[in-house]
Amino acid sequence: MYTLKKSLGQHFLKDEAVIQRILQSLENESYNQLLEVGPGGGALTRHLMKLNDIHFKAVELDEEKIQFLINHFKLPAEQIISGDFLQVDSPFNGPFHIIGNFPYNISSQILFKILDWKDQVPVVIGMFQKEVAQRVAAKPGNKMYGVISVLIQAYYDVEYLFDVGPECFNPPPKVMSGVIRLRRKTDSVEMASERQFRLLVKTAFNQRRKTMRNAVKSIFPIEVLQDPIFDLRAERLSLADYAALTFKMRPNNAISEPPLEGFS
Repeated sequence: MYTLKKSLGQHFLKDEAVIQRILQSLENESYNQLLEVGPGGGALTRHLMKLNDIHFKAVELDEEKIQFLINHFKLPAEQIISGDFLQVDSPFNGPFHIIGNFPYNISSQILFKILDWKDQVPVVIGMFQKEVAQRVAAKPGNKMYGVISVLIQAYYDVEYLFDVGPECFNPPPKVMSGVIRLRRKTDSVEMASERQFRLLVKTAFNQRRKTMRNAVKSIFPIEVLQDPIFDLRAERLSLADYAALTFKMRPNNAISEPPLEGFS
């Protein structure tokens, strides 16, 4: 069989009813290329690899699990990408869907990686720690609304599908889980540039307890900061507000963009 590695955040799905609900969320989607992230013990993989007319691949870091998938489920080795999802190149030419029970210890980084591929990835169906799933789906004014909410929702519509309890995994995690679906927007919000947008959002939420005026004063001209919108805190601004403000930022801003690690 295989061992479970806590260092890799391995909590493998075992509840067949939950597995079927995740599979059902794919049924009405139109795609011919599918990537599974973190197949682990193969709970989803054994079904996904049998989908008709679908070019399927899975990316897995743990060599022991790769051998298990090959030996136990007869998953062809050429359909397995051995490596860290955060470091791999795009696995397909053309569009592909992504699905997975994502490792909870790097789930935010996984979403930011998917943003790098957003023009290739129309749909993502993923299991996350419930708090992360709620943050991705959160709307302005919600205390969970943050960097990951704004950056993901700039390009994807987010649908929270259902909760999953700890008892559905081996070993049971200490948290609830949630399954969400991201669907690529056909019309992205207009912004000055993606870099300006990311810089503004990350700078605003980096000091979310302050008003926008104090949090982002370094990246706006003084006269722009007189606008009443800067009286608000970061969680009160909508996606459209952030996008519109990018056109008022200092030109050719030389401030280094904060890394995404640590933001949620």
